[in-house]
Amino acid sequence: MTEPADPLLLGQRVVAILETGLRTATYKLATLMALLEHCVENLPADPAAVLDVPIPELAHRVLGIYWQQVRPFDGHELRQSTVSTARILNATRTLQQAADSRRRGLSVDIARLRAPQDYQRAIDAITLCLAQQPLHRLQKLPGASTSDAFLYDDAFLHDKVSLATLRAHGNAVQLKPGVAHGLARLAGLLKPALEIMWVDDVRRMNKFLDAEVPDVAGHLFGRERTALAVVRGPLKEAFGPHCFYCRTHLPANNPVDHVLPWSMVGIDGLANLVLACARCNGDKSGALPAMGLVDRVLDRDVGVLEELATALQWPTQRSRVVAAARGIYLGQPAGVPTWSGYRRRERLDISFAPWWMGA
Repeated sequence: MTEPADPLLLGQRVVAILETGLRTATYKLATLMALLEHCVENLPADPAAVLDVPIPELAHRVLGIYWQQVRPFDGHELRQSTVSTARILNATRTLQQAADSRRRGLSVDIARLRAPQDYQRAIDAITLCLAQQPLHRLQKLPGASTSDAFLYDDAFLHDKVSLATLRAHGNAVQLKPGVAHGLARLAGLLKPALEIMWVDDVRRMNKFLDAEVPDVAGHLFGRERTALAVVRGPLKEAFGPHCFYCRTHLPANNPVDHVLPWSMVGIDGLANLVLACARCNGDKSGALPAMGLVDRVLDRDVGVLEELATALQWPTQRSRVVAAARGIYLGQPAGVPTWSGYRRRERLDISFAPWWMGA
């Protein structure tokens, strides 16, 4: 019987792969981030289980990561590769132009609804690029002739692999026993480390980004996340002009908050968005919310959310919120502090797990 991966050893091996040698693009980092998100949202019930990871799903997540990053920074288009053919970035920009997303500030999920054929072409291009480059090379140490396949079997991947070959292998890689659980548990530690490496790589690839240029990290990983202002009014009409957390009456330009924080999982669907006052929004920031708050947000009228989604052409993503919440909380150590309201914290206790923990 194969022993499941040890999370600590798994994390050490991932970091070692990334820290050894010079990265020529940020694609490996993006692929690992996408893998972390996928494991959190598709956590197997058995900690020792394998997990099939569809490469097109990884492509969608990678597209979402680069979606905001391709916008100009201080008038410059940031290089994220040392080679001229930046396939993933080019596919991202092409889709944005087709969906008119750069002008309107639309998210990738809305672009998918508005330009489905262009979206599929982008996914196909990114899928092939992931298979030929980062997935093929992610587990190989510099100078090694073969991979050390500790995450997934990559024997069928190579730099000339075709879409037909990928289809023959189910368009997926299979994570080895226990790897999905290990990566989900490590997500909170690995994601900040990946972001630090990413910022360092982008500074290295763009000579104008010297140490005096601030907020590169903010540009890459969160500033101007998406144009959320368009959902503010409809949410007020549907649920009332009150803060979701403290019920105070809201002014005209109140924040729209991600209940599951953007820093943990980038879900912009209506099921993860609530109205908040500036005080609660600032105090909560990127903190893990108490499970009772997740209960409340998932208890909202699904029919109302779907009506808003249709009217706004904005995805609901409720099933994704459920899956992400389950993965996030199961990966937390017992007793970790959670945010339960303005200047209030409570210790995490999953002994009385809500319904969505077993979904």
